[in-house]
Amino acid sequence: MARSSSGIVAGLTAAAIAAIGFLGWQASATAPAHPVRTAPKAPAADQNQAPAKQDPAKATALPADSGTGTRVVYSVSQKRVWLVAEDGRDPRSFAVVPSTVHPLPGTYVVGSRSGTVTGTDGVPIEHVVRFATTDGITVGFSARVDGTMPAPDPAKKAGGIRMARADGDAMWAFATINSKVVVVL
Repeated sequence: MARSSSGIVAGLTAAAIAAIGFLGWQASATAPAHPVRTAPKAPAADQNQAPAKQDPAKATALPADSGTGTRVVYSVSQKRVWLVAEDGRDPRSFAVVPSTVHPLPGTYVVGSRSGTVTGTDGVPIEHVVRFATTDGITVGFSARVDGTMPAPDPAKKAGGIRMARADGDAMWAFATINSKVVVVL
């Protein structure tokens, strides 16, 4: 009897180790590759100092015609994305580098996602969130693994809307399958 119970214990131990390994792998596969760190708060501005001028290219006002509810808003002309929660208050906004192929204005849903792939430009990209197809080209958001955001080659048809890696992490966490994406001019 001692032999059979030690075999059972060994089997259970092996199963537990395998389960822990699988759960660890699963957690690492879904965790953001680059956790967002919050910067320390800057000291209060001097009361006598003139307010900083806002760069119009970095507009952060959510477009009025962008719908309601939880959604990703992409403005082609502003080259900007907003991640809007249900209440619509304080959406996260960031600049993007548009692709050479643009989706038409309208409402779409996220149809597929990939953690890491090679982009149509041949570079490794991560946190790919696809939501449209235009002229046979799939359009989606992504971040280059090398962290750069160069302009796309205008001679190539590509649908990758690129963003900084930290913004890609936020997009990945926010825009799951069937999430709404609103494209405006």
